[in-house]
Amino acid sequence: MPASDNTHKATALIIGAGPGTGGAIAQTFATAGYRVCVARRDKQQLQELVASIRSHGGEAHAYGLDACDEDAVIQCFADIERDLGPLEVVVYNAAIGARRPITELSAGTFRRVWETDCFGAFLVGREAARCMLPRANGSIFFTGATAALRGGAQFAAFAAAKHGARALAQSMARELGPQGIHVAHIIVDGPIDGEFVRTTFPDMVADRPDDGLLDPAAIASSYLMLHNQPRNAWTHELDLRPWVEPW
Repeated sequence: MPASDNTHKATALIIGAGPGTGGAIAQTFATAGYRVCVARRDKQQLQELVASIRSHGGEAHAYGLDACDEDAVIQCFADIERDLGPLEVVVYNAAIGARRPITELSAGTFRRVWETDCFGAFLVGREAARCMLPRANGSIFFTGATAALRGGAQFAAFAAAKHGARALAQSMARELGPQGIHVAHIIVDGPIDGEFVRTTFPDMVADRPDDGLLDPAAIASSYLMLHNQPRNAWTHELDLRPWVEPW
Protein backbone atom coordinates (compact mmCIF):
# COMPACT_ATOMS: atom_id res chain seq x y z
CA MET A 1 0.00 0.00 0.00
CA PRO A 2 1.22 3.59 -0.49
CA ALA A 3 3.31 5.10 2.25
CA SER A 4 1.41 7.52 4.47
CA ASP A 5 3.98 10.31 4.24
CA ASN A 6 7.11 11.36 2.39
CA THR A 7 9.53 10.35 5.13
CA HIS A 8 9.25 6.67 4.23
CA LYS A 9 8.05 6.39 0.66
CA ALA A 10 7.43 3.06 -0.99
CA THR A 11 9.60 2.45 -4.06
CA ALA A 12 8.41 1.42 -7.52
CA LEU A 13 10.54 0.40 -10.52
CA ILE A 14 9.21 0.67 -14.08
CA ILE A 15 11.38 -0.97 -16.72
CA GLY A 16 10.60 0.14 -20.25
CA ALA A 17 9.58 3.66 -19.23
CA GLY A 18 9.02 5.21 -22.63
CA PRO A 19 6.87 8.20 -23.58
CA GLY A 20 3.67 6.13 -23.64
CA THR A 21 2.47 3.46 -21.22
CA GLY A 22 5.67 3.09 -19.20
CA GLY A 23 5.97 6.81 -18.61
CA ALA A 24 2.30 7.05 -17.65
CA ILE A 25 2.72 4.23 -15.11
CA ALA A 26 5.68 6.05 -13.58
CA GLN A 27 3.77 9.33 -13.38
CA THR A 28 0.74 7.62 -11.84
CA PHE A 29 2.73 5.98 -9.07
CA ALA A 30 4.70 9.17 -8.43
CA THR A 31 1.45 11.11 -8.07
CA ALA A 32 0.26 8.47 -5.60
CA GLY A 33 3.31 9.20 -3.43
CA TYR A 34 5.77 6.56 -4.54
CA ARG A 35 9.48 7.02 -5.04
CA VAL A 36 9.70 6.08 -8.71
CA CYS A 37 12.67 4.50 -10.47
CA VAL A 38 12.49 4.44 -14.28
CA ALA A 39 14.76 2.39 -16.51
CA ARG A 40 15.48 1.90 -20.18
CA ARG A 41 18.55 1.23 -22.27
CA ASP A 42 19.30 4.87 -23.02
CA LYS A 43 19.29 6.78 -19.74
CA GLN A 44 19.33 10.12 -21.56
CA GLN A 45 15.88 9.38 -23.00
CA LEU A 46 14.51 9.35 -19.45
CA GLN A 47 15.45 12.92 -18.61
CA GLU A 48 12.24 14.52 -19.85
CA LEU A 49 10.09 12.01 -17.94
CA VAL A 50 12.08 12.49 -14.73
CA ALA A 51 11.89 16.28 -15.06
CA SER A 52 8.13 16.12 -15.60
CA ILE A 53 7.58 13.96 -12.52
CA ARG A 54 9.74 16.22 -10.38
CA SER A 55 8.05 19.36 -11.67
CA HIS A 56 4.77 17.99 -10.32
CA GLY A 57 6.26 17.33 -6.89
CA GLY A 58 7.10 13.66 -7.38
CA GLU A 59 10.35 11.81 -6.78
CA ALA A 60 11.99 10.07 -9.73
CA HIS A 61 15.36 8.44 -10.45
CA ALA A 62 16.65 7.33 -13.86
CA TYR A 63 18.64 4.17 -14.60
CA GLY A 64 20.25 3.06 -17.82
CA LEU A 65 19.54 -0.67 -18.10
CA ASP A 66 19.66 -3.42 -20.69
CA ALA A 67 17.06 -5.79 -19.25
CA CYS A 68 18.59 -8.68 -21.22
CA ASP A 69 21.93 -8.32 -19.39
CA GLU A 70 21.76 -10.53 -16.30
CA ASP A 71 24.59 -8.84 -14.41
CA ALA A 72 23.15 -5.38 -15.14
CA VAL A 73 19.69 -6.38 -13.89
CA ILE A 74 21.11 -7.85 -10.68
CA GLN A 75 23.17 -4.70 -10.08
CA CYS A 76 20.25 -2.37 -10.78
CA PHE A 77 18.07 -4.06 -8.16
CA ALA A 78 20.93 -4.07 -5.66
CA ASP A 79 21.59 -0.36 -6.21
CA ILE A 80 17.95 0.62 -5.76
CA GLU A 81 17.46 -1.48 -2.63
CA ARG A 82 20.67 -0.09 -1.13
CA ASP A 83 20.26 3.56 -2.08
CA LEU A 84 16.50 4.14 -2.07
CA GLY A 85 14.82 1.41 -0.08
CA PRO A 86 12.84 -1.80 -0.50
CA LEU A 87 11.08 -2.24 -3.82
CA GLU A 88 7.35 -2.64 -3.37
CA VAL A 89 6.31 -2.55 -7.05
CA VAL A 90 8.16 -3.76 -10.15
CA VAL A 91 6.66 -3.36 -13.63
CA TYR A 92 8.15 -4.99 -16.71
CA ASN A 93 6.96 -2.92 -19.66
CA ALA A 94 9.89 -3.34 -22.06
CA ALA A 95 8.98 -4.75 -25.47
CA ILE A 96 9.90 -4.74 -29.12
CA GLY A 97 7.98 -6.19 -32.03
CA ALA A 98 8.67 -7.36 -35.56
CA ARG A 99 6.21 -7.82 -38.41
CA ARG A 100 7.70 -10.21 -40.98
CA PRO A 101 6.46 -13.06 -43.18
CA ILE A 102 7.75 -16.26 -41.60
CA THR A 103 9.97 -16.94 -44.61
CA GLU A 104 11.64 -13.56 -44.15
CA LEU A 105 12.01 -13.67 -40.37
CA SER A 106 15.70 -13.93 -39.52
CA ALA A 107 17.05 -15.84 -36.55
CA GLY A 108 18.62 -12.64 -35.27
CA THR A 109 15.33 -10.74 -35.29
CA PHE A 110 13.48 -13.60 -33.62
CA ARG A 111 16.16 -13.80 -30.93
CA ARG A 112 16.14 -10.04 -30.26
CA VAL A 113 12.38 -9.97 -29.85
CA TRP A 114 12.39 -13.02 -27.57
CA GLU A 115 15.24 -11.66 -25.47
CA THR A 116 13.52 -8.32 -24.85
CA ASP A 117 9.94 -9.50 -24.48
CA CYS A 118 10.47 -12.80 -22.63
CA PHE A 119 14.02 -13.35 -21.38
CA GLY A 120 14.24 -9.83 -19.95
CA ALA A 121 10.90 -10.38 -18.22
CA PHE A 122 12.35 -13.50 -16.61
CA LEU A 123 15.48 -11.74 -15.37
CA VAL A 124 13.52 -8.82 -13.93
CA GLY A 125 10.82 -11.04 -12.44
CA ARG A 126 13.41 -13.27 -10.79
CA GLU A 127 15.30 -10.37 -9.21
CA ALA A 128 12.07 -8.77 -8.04
CA ALA A 129 11.08 -12.04 -6.39
CA ARG A 130 14.48 -12.35 -4.71
CA CYS A 131 14.05 -8.90 -3.20
CA MET A 132 10.42 -9.27 -2.16
CA LEU A 133 10.24 -12.83 -0.82
CA PRO A 134 12.12 -12.16 2.44
CA ARG A 135 9.56 -9.42 3.15
CA ALA A 136 6.59 -11.50 1.91
CA ASN A 137 5.24 -8.37 0.26
CA GLY A 138 5.21 -6.68 -3.14
CA SER A 139 3.75 -6.61 -6.64
CA ILE A 140 5.32 -7.77 -9.89
CA PHE A 141 3.45 -6.76 -13.04
CA PHE A 142 4.08 -7.72 -16.68
CA THR A 143 2.64 -5.75 -19.61
CA GLY A 144 1.21 -8.14 -22.16
CA ALA A 145 -0.48 -7.76 -25.53
CA THR A 146 -3.04 -9.38 -27.80
CA ALA A 147 -0.16 -11.53 -29.07
CA ALA A 148 0.07 -13.19 -25.65
CA LEU A 149 -3.27 -14.87 -26.40
CA ARG A 150 -3.11 -15.55 -30.13
CA GLY A 151 -0.49 -15.44 -32.82
CA GLY A 152 -1.27 -13.18 -35.76
CA ALA A 153 -0.03 -13.59 -39.32
CA GLN A 154 3.50 -12.18 -39.68
CA PHE A 155 3.87 -11.74 -35.90
CA ALA A 156 5.50 -15.08 -35.10
CA ALA A 157 8.41 -13.61 -33.12
CA PHE A 158 6.28 -11.21 -31.10
CA ALA A 159 3.59 -13.80 -30.36
CA ALA A 160 6.10 -16.47 -29.33
CA ALA A 161 7.80 -14.06 -26.94
CA LYS A 162 4.57 -12.70 -25.47
CA HIS A 163 3.15 -16.20 -25.03
CA GLY A 164 6.31 -17.06 -23.12
CA ALA A 165 6.06 -14.00 -20.90
CA ARG A 166 2.43 -14.82 -20.09
CA ALA A 167 3.40 -18.36 -19.10
CA LEU A 168 6.21 -16.95 -16.97
CA ALA A 169 3.74 -14.67 -15.18
CA GLN A 170 1.32 -17.54 -14.55
CA SER A 171 4.05 -19.75 -13.12
CA MET A 172 5.32 -16.95 -10.90
CA ALA A 173 1.81 -16.12 -9.68
CA ARG A 174 1.15 -19.72 -8.66
CA GLU A 175 4.50 -19.98 -6.91
CA LEU A 176 4.74 -16.55 -5.30
CA GLY A 177 1.11 -15.72 -4.54
CA PRO A 178 0.95 -18.04 -1.52
CA GLN A 179 4.12 -16.33 -0.27
CA GLY A 180 2.60 -12.84 -0.31
CA ILE A 181 3.74 -11.59 -3.72
CA HIS A 182 1.09 -10.31 -6.15
CA VAL A 183 1.98 -11.22 -9.76
CA ALA A 184 -0.27 -9.92 -12.52
CA HIS A 185 -0.25 -9.96 -16.33
CA ILE A 186 -1.98 -7.05 -18.05
CA ILE A 187 -3.14 -7.62 -21.64
CA VAL A 188 -3.18 -4.34 -23.54
CA ASP A 189 -5.42 -5.12 -26.51
CA GLY A 190 -5.54 -2.34 -29.09
CA PRO A 191 -3.62 0.72 -30.31
CA ILE A 192 -2.31 3.04 -27.60
CA ASP A 193 -2.81 6.74 -28.18
CA GLY A 194 0.39 8.66 -28.81
CA GLU A 195 2.62 10.14 -31.46
CA PHE A 196 4.03 6.76 -32.52
CA VAL A 197 0.67 5.18 -33.32
CA ARG A 198 -0.77 8.32 -34.90
CA THR A 199 2.23 8.83 -37.20
CA THR A 200 3.13 5.21 -37.93
CA PHE A 201 -0.38 3.78 -38.34
CA PRO A 202 -2.59 6.69 -39.51
CA ASP A 203 -5.02 4.33 -41.28
CA MET A 204 -5.56 2.42 -38.04
CA VAL A 205 -6.79 5.48 -36.17
CA ALA A 206 -8.40 7.53 -38.95
CA ASP A 207 -11.95 6.27 -38.44
CA ARG A 208 -11.86 5.93 -34.65
CA PRO A 209 -13.67 8.32 -32.30
CA ASP A 210 -11.65 10.46 -29.91
CA ASP A 211 -11.93 7.83 -27.18
CA GLY A 212 -11.31 4.91 -29.53
CA LEU A 213 -7.64 4.52 -28.61
CA LEU A 214 -6.22 3.26 -25.34
CA ASP A 215 -5.25 6.17 -23.11
CA PRO A 216 -1.84 5.57 -21.43
CA ALA A 217 -3.00 7.33 -18.25
CA ALA A 218 -6.09 5.11 -18.07
CA ILE A 219 -3.92 2.02 -18.56
CA ALA A 220 -1.61 3.21 -15.79
CA SER A 221 -4.47 3.69 -13.35
CA SER A 222 -5.20 -0.03 -13.63
CA TYR A 223 -1.66 -0.88 -12.49
CA LEU A 224 -2.11 1.22 -9.38
CA MET A 225 -5.50 -0.38 -8.77
CA LEU A 226 -3.97 -3.85 -9.03
CA HIS A 227 -1.26 -2.99 -6.54
CA ASN A 228 -3.80 -1.64 -4.08
CA GLN A 229 -6.00 -4.74 -4.21
CA PRO A 230 -6.36 -6.60 -0.89
CA ARG A 231 -4.76 -10.01 -1.04
CA ASN A 232 -8.11 -11.71 -0.39
CA ALA A 233 -9.19 -10.55 -3.87
CA TRP A 234 -6.16 -10.44 -6.17
CA THR A 235 -6.43 -10.27 -9.95
CA HIS A 236 -3.84 -12.20 -11.93
CA GLU A 237 -4.85 -11.32 -15.49
CA LEU A 238 -6.54 -8.12 -16.62
CA ASP A 239 -7.39 -7.22 -20.21
CA LEU A 240 -7.78 -3.61 -21.33
CA ARG A 241 -9.15 -2.46 -24.67
CA PRO A 242 -11.03 0.54 -26.11
CA TRP A 243 -14.76 0.13 -26.48
CA VAL A 244 -14.58 0.04 -30.29
CA GLU A 245 -11.85 -2.63 -30.42
CA PRO A 246 -12.96 -5.88 -32.14
CA TRP A 247 -12.08 -8.96 -30.12
